[in-house]
Order: sequence, then structure tokens, then C-alpha cells
Amino acid sequence: MPFKFKRLSIPDVILIEPRVFGDDRGFFMETYKKSDFLKVGIREEFVQDNHSKSIKGVLRGLHYQLEPKAQGKLVRCIRGKIFDVAVDIRKNSPTFKKWVGVELSEDNKLMVYVPPGFAHGFLTLSEEAEVLYKTTEEYAPELDSGIIWNDEDIGVNWPIDMVDRIILSEKDKKLPNLKNAKIFE
Repeated sequence: MPFKFKRLSIPDVILIEPRVFGDDRGFFMETYKKSDFLKVGIREEFVQDNHSKSIKGVLRGLHYQLEPKAQGKLVRCIRGKIFDVAVDIRKNSPTFKKWVGVELSEDNKLMVYVPPGFAHGFLTLSEEAEVLYKTTEEYAPELDSGIIWNDEDIGVNWPIDMVDRIILSEKDKKLPNLKNAKIFE
């Protein structure tokens, strides 16, 4: 199997380490293989690919899409380094309001699977970062939603040395806190 799968402290969020074949020419790796992903319970089909580029300090999130078009995401950083976060916002989940964070970078080549029902965001740690992610549903602007990045009820422990340099979009500055957000039942 070209991947190592590790369930994180929220078991529905899965860290994925691809097998990298490298030599003096460069490297090769598989980034998705349906049969391997099915074996660990990732059953969703990916239907859209997204690519973002951000400068140091940019925080994108915490974003999600509501039902009936809730998105699962397969996230990887192909250039630079990010701190990637998934927050369980399924009201009836035993891990409701819990979050996990992992560092994804061009060097470690790790990926993370964030299932539907989770808010997702990341903070750019390097001078620039490019992030690619697959989604299980196409973007539906009428179902687009989010939670403010520093919500006290969630308490994400963003890298402390970066907190005073956070750069947000106008949209992300206006996101509600969890108490006032539409979430998953």
C-alpha cells in the first residue's frame, strides 16, 4: 500500500503519509488511490479540486459547507508550510467542538482527510504556501458557512508566535462564533 493512514485524536480525521520514491532526479508519489482510501473507510468520491496560494500569516477558515452539500476534503501543502485545523461541528458527535491540528508541508508531504461535518482552516507558516485540496461536493455558495478562527468555545491553539500577525479576508473577519453559526445536527 502506498499510504500510511493514522486516525487522529478525532478518529474521523485521518492523517495520510504517502510513499515517496525519490532519487537525484526528484520524486514520485501517489496522492490518491480509491481502493486504498476505501480500505480505511474514506468512501466519498472527490468531485472538485481547489488550489490556493497564501503569504505568511494568512489564515483561511474556519470554513465548511452545509447539508445537503457538506464537503469532505483531502488537503495537502505542495509548497511551503501550513498549520491545518479540523473542528468537529456535528452537534450530536462525542467529539463536538474538539479540534485537531497538523503541520502540512512540501517537505513532509503529509495529507489530511477532513470529513463532512467539520469546519476546516489553515494558517500559513512559511513566506508563501500553496495548498491543494479535493472536495467531495462541488462549491455551493448558498450553503457556504464558517466560524470565526478564534472562537473561545473551540479554543484552537494556533501557533502562538503567529497570532499577532494573522491576515484575514473581509469575509473571514465577519464569520460568527460557534454559538451563532449554522452547524450539523
